[in-house]
Parts: sequence; C-alpha cells; structure tokens
Amino acid sequence: MLQRERWEKVEEAILDERAAHAARSKGRKMPEPECDMRTCFQRDRDRIIHSKAFRRLKHKTHVFIAPEGDHYRTRLTHTLEVAQIARTMARGLRLNEDLVEAIALGHDLGHTPFGHSGEAVLKQLHPGGFDHAAHSLRVVDLLESKGDRPGLNLTWEVRDGILHHSKEQAVNPAHTLEGQIIKFADRIAYLNHDIDDSIRAGVLSMEAIPKDIVDTLGASHSERITCMVKSVIEASEALDEITMDPAIYAAMSDLRNFMFQRVYFNPTVKSEDGKVERLIRDLYAYFTEQVEAIPDAHVAFSKAHGMSKADMVTDYIAGMTDRFAINVWKELYVPKDWHSL
Repeated sequence: MLQRERWEKVEEAILDERAAHAARSKGRKMPEPECDMRTCFQRDRDRIIHSKAFRRLKHKTHVFIAPEGDHYRTRLTHTLEVAQIARTMARGLRLNEDLVEAIALGHDLGHTPFGHSGEAVLKQLHPGGFDHAAHSLRVVDLLESKGDRPGLNLTWEVRDGILHHSKEQAVNPAHTLEGQIIKFADRIAYLNHDIDDSIRAGVLSMEAIPKDIVDTLGASHSERITCMVKSVIEASEALDEITMDPAIYAAMSDLRNFMFQRVYFNPTVKSEDGKVERLIRDLYAYFTEQVEAIPDAHVAFSKAHGMSKADMVTDYIAGMTDRFAINVWKELYVPKDWHSL
C-alpha cells in the first residue's frame, strides 16, 4: 500500500464525518496523477510554500509600514500564525488539518504592497475593482506556475477556501468547514498580534483595552487566543458550520471595533497612507502609459492570456513587495546624483 493510501485510510478512521477527506476531493481543474507519498491537500500545501508569491509575503506590510524593528509582523508571519491557530481548531474538531493548513498558507498570497492601504488604492484604480481574496485565487490559478504550466492547479477545496476567507465573502462562506475555520483564525490572529505590535509601537497600552473585553477574553496574548479558539471548537462541535459562542463573539467584535478606533485608524499609524496612495497611483499611471517598462516576461505572459492592460499593470504592482515598489518609484521619480564622465 502506498504511503498516500495509508494516510487516506487514517483520515477515514479519525476525521469527523463532516470533514473534507482527501480521497473524496472534488479534484483539480486539470487532472494529474496522484502522488505516491502525499495526499492532494498535502501537495497543495507544499506547492503554496514553494511559490514565489509565498516568499514575497515576508516583505509585505501587515499593519505597520516599513517598521524599523525586527519583531513587527509582516504578511508572512501573520500567515504562519493563522495557519497555527487554524490547525489547532481543526484538530479540536477532527477536521482535515492538511486542508486547513493549505488554505491558511495561501489565503493572503494576493495581498498588495503596503497591506490594506495598497489594496484600497488598487481597488480605486482598476476598472473592475480589486479584492485581495479574489486576487489570491488569481495568483494560484494563473500568475504562479508549476513548471511550464500557468497556475498551481490546486484542488477545488483549497481554492474555495482561499476565495471565501475574508469578511467580504461573509454572505457566501466557504463550502467546507475547513475553509470556514480560516475566517475565524484570520481574525483571531490579527487582533491579537496587532495588539502586541501596537504596544511595541507605542500607540496602545494594555490598560487602554476596555475592562469588559479583558474580563471576557483574557489579559494576555495567550489567554485571548486560547479563549477564542476554545470557543470556536466548543460552539462548532455539533453544527454544520463554524461559529463561536455569542458572548465571546460579541467581545471579539468589540475588541475589533476598539482596534479600528485606536490603532487601524490612528493618525500616527495612518500617517504614511498618503505617500502609499501617491506611490501606487504614480506606478499605475506610469506603467499604463509605458507598458514597455514592465518586464518582458510579464508582458508576454499577459498577452498570451488575453489580459487587458489594466489587468497586466495591476498584476505587476500587486505582486511587488514594499521595498521593491519603493525602489521602482525612486528609480522613476527621484532625480539621481550627477556623476561626471
């Protein structure tokens, strides 16, 4: 018996009847032979980890733009924390941890440079708007590649979870419980690590968090995550959807509103947004007028797939890291020192 087949039998034995089983996956857009060692969801996880888009997350903003400290979260460390929290919940509910991990690792691949600030600008500039969840799916379906073939050819379950992970898709949740877990894991992760980073940045203190929230969720990073994760597991054990105890959910929502007021909309935290907007607008305008300045391989790929100019420019900018976008803007708009011949 192959190693993959042995693990598929383990899934049959230990997973809840509500779980997504690798052996019963709805499959891939392009059929391909199964791996001898790994299940389809394990292969998807590995394809995402080895992608260029995943590596670029380490240089993309989460909340604090270009922080000088080494300990602030980036989009990559956020992704890893989401995956850890999601796996804990999946294990507690006897759902498919491999599927949950693959979705978690891929859920933010479509984020722009400068986080949600960059996303907001591209949403205004692109004629069809811009949503990082939809773009994450575009990344794994088309913009990344597996050998000479465009796209990573992921399973339906992973693709569905990536598309439906964010609050924008709240009315259209993921079709698997594993996919639904990611929405909660994402929020649990960012609320708690953003408190940590905000205190480090000096824009928040623990004493400022309302007492009723602290009393319900806990006073420490560990206590809050434990409380929220335990609430999801206990509230979802006998249901066909992932949910949370109403009292805990209300406290989490209050904490989220508090963070928007005190951190996400904080004038100090938002002080660079105007510069981000100008940078993204300048790059978008320049590359729309000077398509030849975009790397030849990117232009050729876009033309081969019948993309509009707006799609080509948006794909190029969305794929940039913070520092690459800054360096490109400097190259285009900052005068260089004169060097005598």
